[in-house]
Amino acid sequence: MKILLLSAYDADSHKYWREGLVATLAEHQWTVLTLPGRYFSWRIRGNSMSWAFGEHAATLAAHYDLVIATSMTDLSALRGFVPSLGNIPTLVYFHENQFDYPSTANARANVEPQILNLYTALAADQLAFNSRYNFDTFISGARALLKKLPDQVPENVLELIEKKSTILPVPLLDVVPQQVDSTVSWQCYENVSSTDRPLLIAWAARWEYDKGPDRLLAIIEQLERSGIDYRLCILGQKFRQVPEEFAVIKHNFSHRIDQFGFAQSAQEYQQWLSCADVFLSTAVHEFQGLAVLEATDAGCIPLLPDRLVYSELFPARCLYPCAAKLKVEAANAVTQLLNLWRQIQQQTFEPVAINSHWSDLSDSYRQLLQTTATLKP
Repeated sequence: MKILLLSAYDADSHKYWREGLVATLAEHQWTVLTLPGRYFSWRIRGNSMSWAFGEHAATLAAHYDLVIATSMTDLSALRGFVPSLGNIPTLVYFHENQFDYPSTANARANVEPQILNLYTALAADQLAFNSRYNFDTFISGARALLKKLPDQVPENVLELIEKKSTILPVPLLDVVPQQVDSTVSWQCYENVSSTDRPLLIAWAARWEYDKGPDRLLAIIEQLERSGIDYRLCILGQKFRQVPEEFAVIKHNFSHRIDQFGFAQSAQEYQQWLSCADVFLSTAVHEFQGLAVLEATDAGCIPLLPDRLVYSELFPARCLYPCAAKLKVEAANAVTQLLNLWRQIQQQTFEPVAINSHWSDLSDSYRQLLQTTATLKP
């Protein structure tokens, strides 16, 4: 098949998915168009104009058997601007949805991204969501929005979306194990018994408010009071505005930190994960949690809040109870963490299996593409 792949906001997780898709289903002829993952408000509203009337106008007007677009794509406008796209079966992949964001002063208050998500879902012939949680929050959020609209709201909008939706995770890349580089300081613990070394804790996420830096700080403060020996690896991508909690963590707990900031390469990132005992998440916004899945696949024990997508993907022994009060949740997390540390030392923790690699899911993707390509727009 000749497939046009559109990634309208090509952030890291979107790039990870599209590169894996193209590499795995290499039997198809791919044309890939992307736009940088920055300037969110402009990108989500302007991508259809940027593509339809920009340097790639001729590319969009070519013949294809299938169009695959991410949910950031303004598909309804793009099909209007480029009428030939309206005759090609289209699959939209939802990495996230704009209905489920934490309610804080920093969250986007503009309802337009939600409307664009809704229009794109209606304009597509087939939809795929990376988790059941993503799908459920999309439907519940869209239902709440539709109830607020004053009049002339069709009754079958959600039914139309539900009928053409499926759940299909972003698969993990198959990582080839490599020898640990000496620059990763935790290599020194490689041959040391867990009873004779500190607990090694990794945290990795975007350095933004929705990944719970306030919760991370509270957990570290609580952990420091516990009296156990531990080391920290704080990984992730920084942006122009960094939550102040990271500066506090760096200043107050420098004696515990062995890595603070973005890993210099994918290989170094994997090596930190392969050395860590526990991978901690404090997220308040997560639709699949690729970083957690990668860390678990690398051998870390995941320690995750019992919210969002996590209860869908991980057993209860990996989840700590959430609470309205920050200190209570931090205490819950540390209690669970110390319990896990005892299990690690006693070698009684049962590993968590991750069966969502491209080698596991390639046939499901292949079937979805074939089925969508037979649909009549």
